[in-house]
Amino acid sequence: MSADLSYRDALRLAQERELEADPSVFLFGLDVPDHKGIFGSTVGLAERFGPQRVFGTPLSEDAMTGMALGAAISGLRPVHIHIRVDFLMLAMNQLANMVTSLRYMSGGALKVPLTIRAVIGRGWGQSCQHSKSMQSVFAHLPGLKVLMPSSPQDAYSLLRSAIRDDNPVLLLEHRWLYDIAGPVDESVTVPIGKAQIRRTGDALSVVATSWMTVEAVKAAEVLARRGVELEVVDVRSLAPLDDETILASVRKTRRCIVADYDWVFCGFGAELSARIH
Repeated sequence: MSADLSYRDALRLAQERELEADPSVFLFGLDVPDHKGIFGSTVGLAERFGPQRVFGTPLSEDAMTGMALGAAISGLRPVHIHIRVDFLMLAMNQLANMVTSLRYMSGGALKVPLTIRAVIGRGWGQSCQHSKSMQSVFAHLPGLKVLMPSSPQDAYSLLRSAIRDDNPVLLLEHRWLYDIAGPVDESVTVPIGKAQIRRTGDALSVVATSWMTVEAVKAAEVLARRGVELEVVDVRSLAPLDDETILASVRKTRRCIVADYDWVFCGFGAELSARIH
């Protein structure tokens, strides 16, 4: 079934479908059951599935991540939602030393099916503690899959793929994306680790992440009216990275712009540029 949905509604639908399909799935985090529901992405879920499966938590990122890890290795599939990625840094001990390591330390005996959603990007009136993206920091952690969907379809399909994965997955959502609408086909699956060509062209490859993909498509449409055809590559999955699709595009156009939404020095954009070069 296909319908036009906003990015926020696509996320909500993906969680609803996974909660329906698998009793081991549960959602939690600060303000998850609030009437605003994390930019609208969790509205109504607590009322439908009850406080045992959709609930709010105290302001304690480290403790809540530890709880999620315990639940994951005990056979549940937690979805831990952070309204700001900035404060996910308070859980870095759990993420860097426990969540991303236990499967390796156990020789594969332990599964860690933990999904983390976090909001990135700035907005009006946001302080420096509510404006970061930080995908480069998380993509640097071995054992953590890092996704940045830029369309409602990818938000829906990649979140479902993340929840079903037996490894920890971080889904980063730029706050400007929540109002973007587009077709969502519930039957479409998107595998983790695959980039997508959003627009074909031969003049220049723009390899973009998250909101920068939206900007790149807009720029491509403007330049097309002047006879310049850009190819827009949506990275979607930072870790694992789809080198094959990205490099094939650059080989075709022979020119490239990397458009990322994080700090450049030692960042994902710099890593991507180095791989292309």
